[in-house]
Amino acid sequence: MTYAPADTAFAERLSGQISPKAFKTPEPRYFEEPRGRWTAPIGLVLAPGDVEEVRTILMAANDARVRVVPYGGGTGLVGAQIPGPGPAPLILSMERMNAIRGVYPEENVMIVEAGVIMQDAHDAARAVDRVYPLSLAAKGTARIGGNLGTNAGGVNVLRYGNARDLCLGIEAVLPDGRVLNGLSRLRKDNTGYDLRNLLIGSEGTLAVTTAATLKLAPVPAEEGTAYLVVESPDAAVKLLSMAKAQMGEAVSAFELIKGMSFDFMRAAFPDIKLPFYPAPPWMVLIDIGLARGNSPQAALETLFTEAAEAGLVSDGVIAQSEGQRAAFWDIREYMPLASREVGGICSHDVSLPLSLVPEFLRRADQLVAGLGPFRVNCFGHMGDGNLHYNLFPPEGETRDKYMPRSKEIYAEVHALVVSMGGSFSAEHGVGRLKTDEMKKFTDPTRLELMRGIKALFDPNGIMNPGAVLPD
Repeated sequence: MTYAPADTAFAERLSGQISPKAFKTPEPRYFEEPRGRWTAPIGLVLAPGDVEEVRTILMAANDARVRVVPYGGGTGLVGAQIPGPGPAPLILSMERMNAIRGVYPEENVMIVEAGVIMQDAHDAARAVDRVYPLSLAAKGTARIGGNLGTNAGGVNVLRYGNARDLCLGIEAVLPDGRVLNGLSRLRKDNTGYDLRNLLIGSEGTLAVTTAATLKLAPVPAEEGTAYLVVESPDAAVKLLSMAKAQMGEAVSAFELIKGMSFDFMRAAFPDIKLPFYPAPPWMVLIDIGLARGNSPQAALETLFTEAAEAGLVSDGVIAQSEGQRAAFWDIREYMPLASREVGGICSHDVSLPLSLVPEFLRRADQLVAGLGPFRVNCFGHMGDGNLHYNLFPPEGETRDKYMPRSKEIYAEVHALVVSMGGSFSAEHGVGRLKTDEMKKFTDPTRLELMRGIKALFDPNGIMNPGAVLPD
């Protein structure tokens, strides 16, 4: 495909058709990935203020064959928001489309524009005694459109599901300017193909999401959080089963944490108080939400007692206040930042059948040991089988020496994951990082159908070319 640049001539074509406020300074943040792994040629940045401006911009880009990259908060970790090499791109930022169009607490529904920051969605829900359950470490900057574009997961998938499970409807603009008016508030609507779920997880390759209908949930009346020391990942799997048997759907989150995470935290954020130090080899962070009149501390104490008797846990700290509970979660949310300070070589976002997680960790550690003297740190959402299995240089060395081997390491670890029935892309998306894996591991029929869908939505190929689908 031959593309034209989003240059001065293209900008002048749009002048007078959209508000001057839509023309943004092309700051480096729009063209650089957060971890510095990708940069793009500086092009045009437009931030439409409404659906009509999105239509105008896309129709112009489609006519001129200018490639368009939808941009949310820029927090993606697989490069989908960073254009590849080629003519200067058009970055379509949703930052000005940040209105909360409606909140319906009786329905547990909220309608928001794509540029709404996740934390603002949380605050709007809390204002009516509800919760929007999707939560990520980047919640202060990540935007709803990007969350839906990647089908984001986060810490509460165990109880509430991914972004896909929390979305009832979508409004989107196709490359030719047609608007998909799909902001349904219905829980049941079996009227043909589910176009909403085609757009969720498409990473900006089909259309531009402009608004969404989100599911809310009641705020749990009683919430509790604990760090528990487990003997091994095998023990963590058994502990999760025990917790669900005791508390059912009240288990909101269940995070597996390797002790090295606390070592990185101590080095990067020495002022943050850790529940254990020196760190044990493995821990879990468990969060529960109970009905009014039930004590989460008592429930967690019962869990700990039974788990200790079964030889699954050896120590634990249960939050005794809301402040301590928030502090426990702050630790978890700072872990990716601490890892970034150390400088990772490979950050694997993988998922496996839950019962195979311990075996994967044993086999992956053995595999990596044969590849080089790497440090392995692992944390993630054990409750839904999603691990962040990350490699770091030996202590005292920087990642620069080892980065040339990252592609080889990704390929080896991802091949192991797939051989065990897992996925090489659990919650971050495919982006530009994993298109080789898509080509290698994805069923050919599935790829063929995906390419057909892409051609139907975007026949001129202007929407985020190079992301998700391999060449």
